Amino acid sequence: MSFNYILLTLAATGLSLLLLGLVFIPLEKTFPARPGQKIFRKGWVLDLCFFLGQYLLWSSLVLGTLQYFSGWLQGIVPENFRKIIGEQPLWLQAIEVIVLSDFLIYWAHRLQHRVDFLWRFHKVHHSSTHLDWLAAHREHPLDSIYTIGIINLPAFLLGFNLDALTLPIAFRGIWAIYIHSNVRLSIGKLKMLIGAPELHHWHHDKERDRGNYANLSPLMDILFGTYTCPPYEPEEFGVKEKTPDNYVGQLVEPIVGKRRKV
Repeated sequence: MSFNYILLTLAATGLSLLLLGLVFIPLEKTFPARPGQKIFRKGWVLDLCFFLGQYLLWSSLVLGTLQYFSGWLQGIVPENFRKIIGEQPLWLQAIEVIVLSDFLIYWAHRLQHRVDFLWRFHKVHHSSTHLDWLAAHREHPLDSIYTIGIINLPAFLLGFNLDALTLPIAFRGIWAIYIHSNVRLSIGKLKMLIGAPELHHWHHDKERDRGNYANLSPLMDILFGTYTCPPYEPEEFGVKEKTPDNYVGQLVEPIVGKRRKV
C-alpha cells in the first residue's frame, strides 16, 4: 500500500465526513425528530470511530470478500440466462434488481432479529441510544458483509448490467444515512414507497422485534405485515442487552461472546 494511496484515502474520508455533516446537520436542526438533541450527543465518539473504521479499514475487506464470492456465484446460473438478463433495457434491470434485492434483504434482515447468532453482530448497529446521520455508520464489518452480500446477490447470480446498478446503489447509500438522521420531514404517502426516518426510527426502538425490516421500499413490510408507523417517536432507542461502550469491544464481543461470570 503506497503512501499516496493512504493520503488519498484519508483525504476522501475527511471530505466525506465534511460533506455529510454540511448536508445533514442543518437538516437535523431545521426539521428535528427529537428537538434539542445535541450534535455531540452521547456516543458520538463511538459512532465517529465506526465511520472512520468503515472508510479507512473495513470497506476494502467487505469489497474484497464480496468480489471473491461473486466469482464463485456467477457460475451457478447458466451463462445464456445471464446474457438475456444483461441485454434487457437498463431501466427494467434497475427495477428488477431493486425488487429482488428488497425481497431478499427483507427476509435476511428479519433473520438478523430472530436468530441469536446473527443478532450478536447486528445488535451493534442497534446499540446506539441516539439516532442521527453519524449513527448510521455504526455497523460491525461482518454484519456489513452479510447485508451488502444479500443486497447484491441478484446481481452476482443473474448478471445484471453494472450500469443499471449505479443509480440504485448510490441512492441506497444516501437514503440509508437519511433514514437514520434525526429528521422528521413529512413526505406523505410517498414514504410507503421509499421509506422515511420515522419508519426506520421505529425499527430502532428498544424492542428487538418492532418491525420495518425493508431495506429501501416499505412495500415488503406492508406485504408481510411488519409495517409500523405511529405518529410520534419511540420512547427509547438501543438494545436491552448490555453492550461494550468502546469501539474495540463492539467489534470483538460478537465474535468471542460475552465472558461468563465465575
